[in-house]
Amino acid sequence: MNVMLIDYGAGNVTSVERALTRLGARSQRSHSPECIVKAEALLLPGVGHYAALIRALDERALRAPLLDALQRGIPFLGVCLGLQALYETSEEAPELAGLDLLPGSVRSLPGTVKLPHMGWNQLKLTRPSRLLEGVSADAYFYFAHSFAASNVNGEAVALSNHGADFAAVIEKQNIFAVQFHPEKSGEPGARLLQNFLRLAA
Repeated sequence: MNVMLIDYGAGNVTSVERALTRLGARSQRSHSPECIVKAEALLLPGVGHYAALIRALDERALRAPLLDALQRGIPFLGVCLGLQALYETSEEAPELAGLDLLPGSVRSLPGTVKLPHMGWNQLKLTRPSRLLEGVSADAYFYFAHSFAASNVNGEAVALSNHGADFAAVIEKQNIFAVQFHPEKSGEPGARLLQNFLRLAA
């Protein structure tokens, strides 16, 4: 299995590559439409500003081939901003359209708590999860974000909480996404990535 990392300039691409290598997976960086068309599995990492991700996808003509690949059933894992991009839009850059694969908008976490939400937090399962198979129910994952999806449409298989509940893990057919960083989450994160590789094989 060769995982295609969609490289739009995010700072965590190298750490994701290393995490996949430790699991014995082959990965390849790409920022061309042609590579996405040929991909066996896709991973969209993300840190930074929502606008940077969306503009990079559009400037490099990656939106259409990415949506086509997902429609064809190619396994996909979005990380952090890679999850937020699945929605219609985000309050972080409301003028830009997301991938519109999930209804609703990504919104700021409450101002009543310290932002960004930075550090370790736990998950609360809402239904059985293929990505979290074999992961302890009390496991901690590493988060770094100020915006999140509220799960008003019930698309999340796991929530987390920082001032309010938000979608932490999403599974919809061949589309998987996590708000946290599995590549920085130790053994639980490695197990999640391993589960994705198994599901994508």
